[in-house]
Amino acid sequence: MPDLGPYSNYRITARLELKNKPGVFASVVTMVARQQANLGAVDIVEVTKAKMVRDVTFDVANEQHGEKLIAALKRLKAVRVISVSDNVFLAHLGGKLYVRSKYPITTRNRLATIYTPGVARVAKAIAEDPSKVHILTVKRNSVAVVSDGSAVLGLGNLGALAALPVMEGKAAIFKEFAGIDAWPICLATQDTDEIVETVRNIAPVFGGINLEDISAPRCFEIERRLKEELDIPVMHDDQHGTAIVVLAALKNALRIVGKEIGKIRVVVNGLGAAGMASCQILLEAGVKHLAGCDKDGVVFDTKASSLSLVKKNLRAHIRSGGSGFSLKKALAEADVFIGVSRGNILEPKDLRIMKKNRIVFAMANPDPEIDPGKAMKACRIFATGRSDLPNQINNALAFPGVFKGALAVRASAINEPMKLAAAHAIAHLIRRDQLSEEYIVPSIFDKRVVDSVAEAVAEAARRSGVARAYRKR
Repeated sequence: MPDLGPYSNYRITARLELKNKPGVFASVVTMVARQQANLGAVDIVEVTKAKMVRDVTFDVANEQHGEKLIAALKRLKAVRVISVSDNVFLAHLGGKLYVRSKYPITTRNRLATIYTPGVARVAKAIAEDPSKVHILTVKRNSVAVVSDGSAVLGLGNLGALAALPVMEGKAAIFKEFAGIDAWPICLATQDTDEIVETVRNIAPVFGGINLEDISAPRCFEIERRLKEELDIPVMHDDQHGTAIVVLAALKNALRIVGKEIGKIRVVVNGLGAAGMASCQILLEAGVKHLAGCDKDGVVFDTKASSLSLVKKNLRAHIRSGGSGFSLKKALAEADVFIGVSRGNILEPKDLRIMKKNRIVFAMANPDPEIDPGKAMKACRIFATGRSDLPNQINNALAFPGVFKGALAVRASAINEPMKLAAAHAIAHLIRRDQLSEEYIVPSIFDKRVVDSVAEAVAEAARRSGVARAYRKR
């Protein structure tokens, strides 16, 4: 059974009816320990002379672990399982978002001010000067979170309906961390042309577009076309949010091991959305020797290509069918491994052929490319995408601040200088004397993150010529 760690995403509450006699609840506690679950809150619901009803909360490793625990409790003779509730599902009842008016409509005068006839004056003002829409409507602080449900988390093509709770969660993060009003938009199409057309048609409402959970390679074309056709920031977060945090983490890891970014050899495994964007930002940041792998092994290596041409069009340098050079061979003498692929494809022996002070980012979810317990003994610095391990590479460190900064200056795009600035800002929130092998990225709950990223992104937008306003948020 995997270690639950200090937190768990699988928390269940069971309502148990126990015979009211000594030792019965102790049998429940013993069974919980035997099943390697964590016992949480215990609340008394009802007590009679013959029975006691308790709500008992447990942290378990996963759904299967929870089912096994409940089955074990049902076998206890003096215990009856009345019901079982999953706290995650309870939190999603009715959705996680709602719309609230800034002005309560309590009088006729207020109604006339925010709607007809007063609103007609505002509509005419915007018609005469479209730039006023950024001052007088929600557009100035709103982002569309758009998905077609084709690549939901690590679960695959679940469709638009199943994507909705994920996009709600994304919108909630935007609001909680950056104060941005975000709207989940889940599309009933996975056709590239239809997605582009739909987003283009709804764009007047929004100050930015956050693409989410759209499968590769379609995500590349969708983002490219929308960036060309719209004059507001467009970013596919699965690509660039992840890449920004990867670069931030790598910057700090290199500070610890004393290596220069221009002299290291990096191997990236998995060339989907996150993998391609990570390669691109690493090249922009100064990495010169980069090998990219997919299921066929090494499919590009900057050592064998013109670096400037690779930076200009990375996808054009990917060789279909691979080169016969495997991932495990590519790791020989590498300084850094970055995995955005699938779980349990490497063993400690594969890491030991890398150079000393090796850096390993194994970000496949829920199971990293290598077992964390084994990897930590075989490398200097280890990071994952998991919240129950040190050094979580989480794109939530990037996207709230990136969009906050872009909206603050009415940026027409999110470009490479803005992404590099975001990574630099995240990395340098950790002082030299604070850095350690288990602390290379700040917590997403570090209140400095969003504003630091936003300020850096806004300044980069100004310097790169895509800023159109200079207001402070």
